[in-house]
Amino acid sequence: MRRPLLVFIGLVAMLALACAGGEGDEELGRASPTTAKEPSARGVPMFRGNPARTGVNPGPGVERSPKLLWQFEAGSWILSSPAVVEGIVYIGSDHGYVYALDAATGEERWHFETGGLLWSSPAVADGVVYVGSYDGYVYALDAEEGEEQWSFKTGHWVWASPAVVKGVVYVGSMDGHVYALDATTGKERWRFKTAGSVPSSPAVVNGTVYVGGGHYAYSLDAATGEERWHFETGGLLWSSPAVADGVLYIGSGDGGLYALDAATGEDHWRFKTGDVVRSSPAIADGVVYVGSFDNYIYAVEAATGEERWRVRTGDLLFSSPAVVDAVVYVGSNDNYAYALDAATGEERWRFETSGAVDSSPAVAGGVVWVGSWDGYVYAITEG
Repeated sequence: MRRPLLVFIGLVAMLALACAGGEGDEELGRASPTTAKEPSARGVPMFRGNPARTGVNPGPGVERSPKLLWQFEAGSWILSSPAVVEGIVYIGSDHGYVYALDAATGEERWHFETGGLLWSSPAVADGVVYVGSYDGYVYALDAEEGEEQWSFKTGHWVWASPAVVKGVVYVGSMDGHVYALDATTGKERWRFKTAGSVPSSPAVVNGTVYVGGGHYAYSLDAATGEERWHFETGGLLWSSPAVADGVLYIGSGDGGLYALDAATGEDHWRFKTGDVVRSSPAIADGVVYVGSFDNYIYAVEAATGEERWRVRTGDLLFSSPAVVDAVVYVGSNDNYAYALDAATGEERWRFETSGAVDSSPAVAGGVVWVGSWDGYVYAITEG
């Protein structure tokens, strides 16, 4: 059954808050490994794989016959998406913990407790993990030990995922601001006030920050925060922008997928789905892939906005697709993670969890990592 975006978000938040807390440090999580495989050194350092948020992951992926490599019990819902760097998986859970897990075995290296649930996905740069929390803080944690390096207080929840570029952390807050913070000290460099809350995660390309705030997509100077342009859509922008070949692609609560000129904000085209687009688009080989609350994942021509294919899943899609070697990986609220042929949409495989898969997959070294509402982080490999 489809649910309006804000009602659904509110229910999730209230339930998560009710379930959070009340647990001690003992037995916080455990892994159930099978045969271990050493992941590639090439990783996925932040949400959508890179600062442009294109959703292209390094791979290789899992093209057929998926099997469970390991699963880790976090103890609460997981909507955060994994970052994978130097053999470690970093991910947040809805009882407020950031976990660092061995990418090959699922063994916990450390955990860090924030003051609220974590929908934000970690970003890792220069040995530091950056993540936002429902308690309104952005945290910087030592990647090896999980010790807090600094924290920065915003005026409301931080659901957006940070982008880290050239020593600066860019992140949005539900207080309606986009922040630029010094990555070493956490000191504020600038803030920009948008026309609404900022659950969208910034993309940073060629000295420009692109982000959704309220119903608007914004282009900001990365050094100063000065606005270059803005573009109004017909709905709230939870989707994060993806930028490729001078074009910004973003989904909206009005059900549209928009293509905007990255330099000017001019509307190139818009593609209409059947419901809210909370999913963030992926772009690869001239095609844009995005999920919708109408239960479909779409492939759309990047140049024209014409539909190439659509595939129906069993429920709405929060999850944002990852693309590796002509395969699209995405989760659905029908409890499955999917692998689809990028050219045709043909299903390569599906992997069942016990809860909705709103987390977005990270794919590297022949492994797909993803979280689920059942409270587990899954590592899927080829059988």
